[in-house]
Amino acid sequence: MSSAIASTRFSVLDRSRTREGHPVGEALRDTVRLAQEAEALGYHRFWVSEHHGVPGVAGSAPTVLAAAVASATHTIRVGTGGVMLPNHQPLIVAEQFGVLESLFPGRMDMGLGRSVGFTDGVRRALGRDKGDAEDFAAQIQELLGWFRGTSPTGVRARPAEGLAVPPFVLAMGEGADIAARAGLPMVIGDLRNRERMRRGIDHYRAHFEPSPWADEPYVVISGTIAVAATPEAARRLLVPEAWAMAHSRTHGTFPPLAPADRVEGLTMTAKERDFYEGGLAGHIAGTEEQVAHELETVLKETGAQEVLVTTSTYDREALLDSYRGLARIIEA
Repeated sequence: MSSAIASTRFSVLDRSRTREGHPVGEALRDTVRLAQEAEALGYHRFWVSEHHGVPGVAGSAPTVLAAAVASATHTIRVGTGGVMLPNHQPLIVAEQFGVLESLFPGRMDMGLGRSVGFTDGVRRALGRDKGDAEDFAAQIQELLGWFRGTSPTGVRARPAEGLAVPPFVLAMGEGADIAARAGLPMVIGDLRNRERMRRGIDHYRAHFEPSPWADEPYVVISGTIAVAATPEAARRLLVPEAWAMAHSRTHGTFPPLAPADRVEGLTMTAKERDFYEGGLAGHIAGTEEQVAHELETVLKETGAQEVLVTTSTYDREALLDSYRGLARIIEA
């Protein structure tokens, strides 16, 4: 194993992807089971996501799901990747994480994003619009103030005040600058656009200002990693998500995952095919030896301290096998 892999933490983000022919709630139970497996395999964190009104994702309440995951595990850190802060009042988010940290002390992470919904309809239902994301930096400071007891309102966040739940910024677009100026750890993706990712990391490190939450920059790179016995089998793991992305780009809705066999038998339009092929490209996928080599390269390029693996596929057993293969690479 390379020194780069040996010195890097590896964690899991599961988006609770729904699957054709399976009940929506099953995706949430699958997430909890995967967290138990990830803990047994030695992964550092397990995070869950927030999506609203998306047919392909069951995870709409990340702090609720994080509580279920933490209850079903014992040692792995648990958190959100992330809570979309513009959708919520910072006080409510602080209270939720205060409860989580009180129930599961020393295990919770607070990953924060700035998305305000997948469609105009979702944003209207949430009572938000795209402009709310422009206040993300101020919302972060308000949220952190509740933990430190510095709110100018005179209100105290119970039981959050005085607790230290590590915050992370999900950096998309200007997120790297926001993370740097707030002095917070940064999660940046995805692996398909390495040059853009490196630019974001360089900007973050160059502009980082130490804070009570972090003395120095901390970089988590995120993306899909698929490990299988052959390169062809690894590529098939990518097929369901690639088609879901292509469908969302051409039809405006993000669907449940379809089996790889069905996707490969589809007759696609030229536009669908273009998005689909693009969705298959750029990920880290292959045999254990191939993935180890690619990981070594990207870790040396980025200097990241942690990798957050975000792989989704229809075949849950194949997904678990992929995480087992990656764990063997880490432990080798």
